[in-house]
Amino acid sequence: MPKRVDHEKRRHQIAEALLRRAGTRGLHAVAMRDVADEAGISVPLIQYYFKTKEQLLHFALGYLAQRMGERVRKRVRADGTSPTPRTIIEAILAEALPTDDESRTFHLVYTSYATLALTDPALATQPLLRDPDAMEDLLLAQLAAAREAGQTPRDIDLRAEVVGLLAMSAGLGTSVLVGQRSVDAAWGVLSHHIDRVFTPELTPAP
Repeated sequence: MPKRVDHEKRRHQIAEALLRRAGTRGLHAVAMRDVADEAGISVPLIQYYFKTKEQLLHFALGYLAQRMGERVRKRVRADGTSPTPRTIIEAILAEALPTDDESRTFHLVYTSYATLALTDPALATQPLLRDPDAMEDLLLAQLAAAREAGQTPRDIDLRAEVVGLLAMSAGLGTSVLVGQRSVDAAWGVLSHHIDRVFTPELTPAP
């Protein structure tokens, strides 16, 4: 009998090959032939699953976001206690920093994709902002829960705080990538601002 092919597994194999090459050479320098060589398959086989490089890039970006979500959940569960809004927010922001090969690739590929989309119409039409918007909404929900529990001041602008933390995380991640500061130094800055956001109210809300 012919061997059954797990098509989803094959798509992931191709995406992982793209991400490995992109993590060392940058997205702009990766061609279909490079991905094929990395995956050990032919270019026509890649094109069976992804008709264009743009389709492959978009799929790989979603796959990368999915893996990051899995890493965040693992980090949240690591201490064995019930997660709080603060521990969830800290896990998300910590995971976004380039601390190992996978998180470095995540940061590098997302940044490269955003840069390419500014000048490539085919990439610009893809919903690049869907995952960052979802992350923003997740953090906003956690911060709202913290405020209801009296863990943050009631008069702060939750959306502004979330946007600021995510932007800070992205910028600090880039500073780590280029060697401007260490991961510990970057996390120290983030922790400082998280502490400020999570300053409990002096008088609990009724």
